[in-house]
Amino acid sequence: MWIIFACGSALFAGVTAVLAKEGIRTTDSTVATALRTFVVLAGAWGMVFIVGSQAELGHIDVRSTVLLLLSGLATGASWLCYFKALQLGDVSKVVPIDKLSTVMTVVMALLLLGESVSVIGVLGIGLITVGTYAMLDTDDVRQFPRAVRAGGSWLLYALGSAFFAALTAILGKAGITGVESNLGTAIRTAVVLVMAWVMVAVTGKLHEVRSVPRGELGYVLASGAATCASWLCYYRALQDGPASVVVPIDKLSILVTVVFSIVVLRESVTKRYLSGLALLVVGTLAMLIFSPNQ
Repeated sequence: MWIIFACGSALFAGVTAVLAKEGIRTTDSTVATALRTFVVLAGAWGMVFIVGSQAELGHIDVRSTVLLLLSGLATGASWLCYFKALQLGDVSKVVPIDKLSTVMTVVMALLLLGESVSVIGVLGIGLITVGTYAMLDTDDVRQFPRAVRAGGSWLLYALGSAFFAALTAILGKAGITGVESNLGTAIRTAVVLVMAWVMVAVTGKLHEVRSVPRGELGYVLASGAATCASWLCYYRALQDGPASVVVPIDKLSILVTVVFSIVVLRESVTKRYLSGLALLVVGTLAMLIFSPNQ
């Protein structure tokens, strides 16, 4: 049964980006992020009560509290960048760039925390990097400097999403101790909610909340529900199944995203893109399966 939940985790994680893309056709991405975070926050605290870690809330030390708040801000920045990238670019292009957070996390851990990287890890980093580059159009790379000077592009926001996601992981590694993972996620999500609505207010977009089309609002909220469903399936799979199998299956969500972006969103991909996708998947699985922590 655990294998079904593991596949469910990948499925729901994979469709999240597609649902979000449908929800931000005309809706501002910051407004959409703020709205969906209500659903994600409810799911996050639901997980806390499922595992029974709510009692630990009053026993978190000052250092861990500060790091949780900082990681929440990093998570919020990652989500805001991610949804802006989805609004500006194709899902099939944005998601692979976002997956570079795996590479960035390893590099940051090496430089900032003094962690070591195995030969397989270096190989995995290389495959992910080369694969991601292969999935980009040459025009996107060539026009990137000009797009940055013009105020940003989907590629810039996607890279920002990956960077802040990696920073979230590093802050977690830096010393958040004695905090159950689901409780930590719930606290971070609460910070994201506050941050997202502050951004909506500061950018003068509060009036847009009432004018969000019902159809798009449904997709936005559904993307939040999909995130929660993915968490629930992932947790259930880890209860009975080996992490060395569950985690790699969950990471295959990118395949689900690409398939849905082609079938549902009618995005086109090239043979070069598919070759890059294969390298990215192989590199990710190599780092997970052959990790010394597995």
